[in-house]
Amino acid sequence: MKQYFKKQVALPQDHGSWVFILSPLLVGIFAGGDFTYATFNLFIAAMSAFMIRQPMTIAVKAYSGRRPKTDLGAARFWVLVYGSIAALALLGLILEGFGYILFLAVPGIPVFVWHLWLVSRRAERRQAGVEVIATGVLSLTAPAAYWIGIRGYDAFGWWLWVFTWLQSAASIVYAYLRLGQRELEQDQASALSRGGWRRMGFRAFAYTTFNLVLSIGLGLSNLVPQFTFIPFLLQWLETIWGINRPAVGWKPTRIGIRQLIVSTLWTILFIIFWRTP
Repeated sequence: MKQYFKKQVALPQDHGSWVFILSPLLVGIFAGGDFTYATFNLFIAAMSAFMIRQPMTIAVKAYSGRRPKTDLGAARFWVLVYGSIAALALLGLILEGFGYILFLAVPGIPVFVWHLWLVSRRAERRQAGVEVIATGVLSLTAPAAYWIGIRGYDAFGWWLWVFTWLQSAASIVYAYLRLGQRELEQDQASALSRGGWRRMGFRAFAYTTFNLVLSIGLGLSNLVPQFTFIPFLLQWLETIWGINRPAVGWKPTRIGIRQLIVSTLWTILFIIFWRTP
C-alpha cells in the first residue's frame, strides 16, 4: 500500500491554486447565510473534483513518458478515491433536492480535458488564458453554495460568480506580472524606466481597474451591496504597489505568499461587505 500514498500524486503541488476553490466556496456559503448537510456535500464534491486534477495529471504524464509508469498505480488509486467521494457527495445533493446544481459542473469538463491535452503535449505551463478560464469554472461554486444556503435558485447568485471570477482572473494576471518582473536580469531591470515598468504592468492594471470601476458602478446603481468595491480597491492598490516596486530578484515563494495574503484579505472583506446593506 505504501506505493499508493505518494504526496506528489495525491495532493496538488501548486499550492497557490487552493485559494481559487476555497475563496468562492466561502463567499457563497457566507452569502447564503446557512450551512446545511447539502452545503457540506457541495463542499466535499467541489474539493474532491479539485483534488482529482492532480492524479489525473500524473496519469497523463506517465502515459506520455514524462513520469515513470510506476506512478500509474498511485494515480489510479487516488482517481478512484476522489471520484468515489465526489459521486457520493453529488448523490447527497440530488437526494436533498439540489440536483440542478450539477449542471454547473458541465463547463468544467471541456476545460479539464483541455488542461490534460496540454499536459500530454508538455505545454501546460504559463498558460494564463487557460488558468483564467479554469478559475471561472471554479468560481461557479459561489452561486451553488449561495443557492443551497437560501434553499432555492436566485439570479442574484450570478453576481457572486462574476465577482469571484473577476478577482481570480486579476490575481492570475498580476501573478504573471510579478513573475515576469523577477525573471529580468539586473541590468535589464536597471535599464527599464518607470514608464517601462508601467507598460509591463498595464494588463494587470487594466484588470484590477475594470474590477474596481465595475463594482463601484454596480454598487451606486444598487444592483449589488454598495461597499462591494472595497475588496477590489485592496486588489487595485496592491497592483499599483507591485507595478511601482518590481519583484526583481524575488523568490517565487515570496510572490506566492503575498498573493495568498491579498486573496485571503479580499475574501474576508468581500464576505463582510457583501452582507453589509
